[in-house]
Amino acid sequence: MNEHKYEVIIYWSADDQAFVADVSELSGCMAHGESQESALANAKEAMQLWLDTATEFGDPIPAPKGRRLLFA
Repeated sequence: MNEHKYEVIIYWSADDQAFVADVSELSGCMAHGESQESALANAKEAMQLWLDTATEFGDPIPAPKGRRLLFA
């Protein structure tokens, strides 16, 4: 699997009782897991599937923004 430079935000969801990994730069690309590590591993797999599907259907693939989060 290729390593991609998309930002992944991991947070605890009380509703789902799981960690959620959100890849906001890839519309709808999210994953979850029982730990932060498993959520990240699942997000990497979800990213690859998202990119493979976009390639298969000729959909545009956004370039990673490579920015850091700013907290207010």
